[in-house]
Amino acid sequence: MAALDVASISVLYAASFAILFVGYLTAISSKDVIRLLISLEMMFGAVFMALIPLFSVAAHTAFGIAVITIFASSGELLILISAIVILDRQKKDIHTAVITIGGDQV
Repeated sequence: MAALDVASISVLYAASFAILFVGYLTAISSKDVIRLLISLEMMFGAVFMALIPLFSVAAHTAFGIAVITIFASSGELLILISAIVILDRQKKDIHTAVITIGGDQV
């Protein structure tokens, strides 16, 4: 397997950072739970993309990090899906404006 050169590693890290940044901005400005879920998955995808160059240098370390990231991503996905289902059953809506915090209406 050919090693990646510095230019392609830089492009991968730049693209990964751009996807992570867009996911972060979408997460803090999301108005409903579905957009929040999509933005969190974009951020996890950016982390996976940043692991690609590490596989050419330290494959065992990259594999360990990838397994931990996969478990964290799947756990996060299951929690968010259950939160969407619970929110839909309680409020009959998935917009975050109907969520109450501490009994107060947001």
